[in-house]
Amino acid sequence: MHTVTLKPIHEVAKHKKALIPANIPEVYAIKPTYENIANADDIRSGVLAFRDFLYNLFDYLVTDGHEYAKPPKKPAGMGDYPFLHYLANILVEIGYYGEFAGGNTLVVVRMPLATPSEDADGKKRSAKIPSTSLVECLKFLTMCGFGFILRVGSSDSAELCEDSFIDVKKPNIANILPLEVSYPDNPALLVGLKALAVADIERRSGPRVYWNDHNILRCNYRPLMAQEPGIADELKDFLQPLPKKVQEVALRLHERYTGMGLTCTQSILDDTSYSYAHISKANKDLPPRSKYQKRIWAFSYSMRHGYSLFVRAKKTDKYADIIKTFPQSLQEKIAKGYGCYRKMDGDICQVDCAGVRIPLDESMLDIADYIEIWLDNEMPNSLK
Repeated sequence: MHTVTLKPIHEVAKHKKALIPANIPEVYAIKPTYENIANADDIRSGVLAFRDFLYNLFDYLVTDGHEYAKPPKKPAGMGDYPFLHYLANILVEIGYYGEFAGGNTLVVVRMPLATPSEDADGKKRSAKIPSTSLVECLKFLTMCGFGFILRVGSSDSAELCEDSFIDVKKPNIANILPLEVSYPDNPALLVGLKALAVADIERRSGPRVYWNDHNILRCNYRPLMAQEPGIADELKDFLQPLPKKVQEVALRLHERYTGMGLTCTQSILDDTSYSYAHISKANKDLPPRSKYQKRIWAFSYSMRHGYSLFVRAKKTDKYADIIKTFPQSLQEKIAKGYGCYRKMDGDICQVDCAGVRIPLDESMLDIADYIEIWLDNEMPNSLK
């Protein structure tokens, strides 16, 4: 069992903020199935409003997150704060189960993840989001600009504030719903939240119905598009913070190796990766995680390393003479190989064996041609 070092919440927040797409188009066609929520113009405006809200949310997490996001006893990753998981799911449930009342308010009558349930045998199951955590998240969202009104009975109402149930030690979800939700600074946000939440829920199925990769916290608008962009367009967004010439090298590698038959798969766990693997037709329907495990190399953005190129070199003994022609710095990286960080660097283990790491920055420009030769020699023989 490896030990994980949890990053401070302000670092995690900065990392996640960087994943929000900066260049969301103002005009794009919306899938007809989402136009029962609102018209296309309102959905696009709502998505932009929600994107701006997320910038503020992560800024608040940078300054005040330590008051809310408490570290778990056994973190599964460097950014594994339960508060973030709860926050993402609560936003999705507000959007998905909320119904518009008067245009500027969503009324939420159900929050399944925050509600205890019974299985088929009648055994009681605890809520996946504890009621105390629900209240903490709602409290944080009020700081970020949301308004919540608790409806009691048919007429009385109490605004969600520190003087109401928010300070109750063991709040009951039955006493929280129905809940009126508003965003006074820009009500258009609620349309964007609902559309993004519906898209998020539709991505979940089977045993992973409660799985959440924080899709909502990345403002992933692409599933709303009538014509979803290809993986290359998503990769361009991913690379956008990098220097222009580094972006060009990365996109050239993508085009070269997808053109030669490798499959590019996006994987978002603790890190965000675009991995390249030889996936046969028989395995084309494998889930993203399984395709990731078959990768030859990958672009990655992580809290540990930032932007990187990882190569899982396995054939170096077959082209040792070629490696000798590489710059000394690259030769040394390849010779060191890859494996458990703890064993190799005397460090505690943080991730699985990712590969030989090349920073995706301007330092890689001088060796870009050699990297291409290196990757050519790691290609499966059937694709050469």
